[in-house]
Amino acid sequence: MSIPAALSRRRDYAGPALFSYGFRPFFLAGGVWAAFGILLWLPQYFGGLAMPTAFAPRDWHIHEMLYGYAAAVIAGFLLTAVPNWTGRLPVNGVPLAGLAVLWLAGRVAIAISAQIGAVPAAAIDLAFLVTLAAVLAREIVVGRNWGNLRVLAVLCVLIAGNAAFHLESIWFGAADYGIRIAVAAVILMITVVGGRIVPSFTRNWLARRGAGRLPTPFGRFDMVSMIAGALALAAWVVAPDEAATGLVLIAAGLIHAVRLARWAGDRTFADRLVLILHVGYTFVVIGFVLTGLAALWPAVPQSAGIHAWTAGAIGVMTLAVMTRATLGHTAQPLAASPGTQAIYLFAVIAAILRIVAAFEPSTVLLDLSATAWVCAFGGFVVLYGPLLVGRPPSWSART
Repeated sequence: MSIPAALSRRRDYAGPALFSYGFRPFFLAGGVWAAFGILLWLPQYFGGLAMPTAFAPRDWHIHEMLYGYAAAVIAGFLLTAVPNWTGRLPVNGVPLAGLAVLWLAGRVAIAISAQIGAVPAAAIDLAFLVTLAAVLAREIVVGRNWGNLRVLAVLCVLIAGNAAFHLESIWFGAADYGIRIAVAAVILMITVVGGRIVPSFTRNWLARRGAGRLPTPFGRFDMVSMIAGALALAAWVVAPDEAATGLVLIAAGLIHAVRLARWAGDRTFADRLVLILHVGYTFVVIGFVLTGLAALWPAVPQSAGIHAWTAGAIGVMTLAVMTRATLGHTAQPLAASPGTQAIYLFAVIAAILRIVAAFEPSTVLLDLSATAWVCAFGGFVVLYGPLLVGRPPSWSART
């Protein structure tokens, strides 16, 4: 991700570098929580750890990966991208620190919700996403950047899903719709934002290398593919087991496969920073197809498609965005070091093993998948944490 134009106009900020730009606290927190959350989850899954949470263990795991980890990365991306889209100054300093504290408070509240009560925990948890949406809405409206209201609309769907998740847990003891709404919202966000950044970064890199096939510019087909994906995801949220839903999901998967093929990803093997974006989007396609097959054929477990979307599309795409954005915004060369390539590989391995484990339940596969996931995101924290908390060299000349 290139340094946004708004960066050159940023306010005179002299506080901690961690709170100078939205990607810094939220990418760091997201990386830590992605790894630590899995380290907490496996002992719960095998019965070796009981947390004082009002959620069932499975629901705690799902909630914290979607409304905890994924929400943090979405916040970091949008708080960094919106100033570029609108030309307004970035949110930083005390307001940004306040948002980070709200996110952290949500994680603590969910973890001890059995002690403080499910309703207060829900209110604390929801406060982060609601406040984030309000901040982004102000920036988009004041900046008159009406086209990006669709991103805000997807964020509002995520908020609705979180509310549904809490209500279902309180009333029924387990979440159902809230889980699917969250998965659908984040995947829809990937199809919207990914449709902007994947072909853009691919085109920029390929153009520097000279002549050859370039990604097809955004057009009517992209709009059709996003609408098809949104309709298929909506059908899955409402009626995941219906045959008609399965057919719509598979059709959406095929349409998105064509969309991905139009982005010339086969020409990007030499640049891992670009290639990993295409790999991540491939899991979107796999998720649509596997989830559709699960509705049509009982031999295909629903968790296979869900984990293709979550461990695969969400995990790999968020890691790809976090690494590229961190390098670009901290004045580092846009190149994947051996360490960065290693964490990409770990993330892909984690996703593949988790999908396979849905077909062949195995504690060994689950352990291996979890280990690879922790290596991927723990590795991100080790490699990129110093960049996220430190000031880039270019600051020294200006401050």
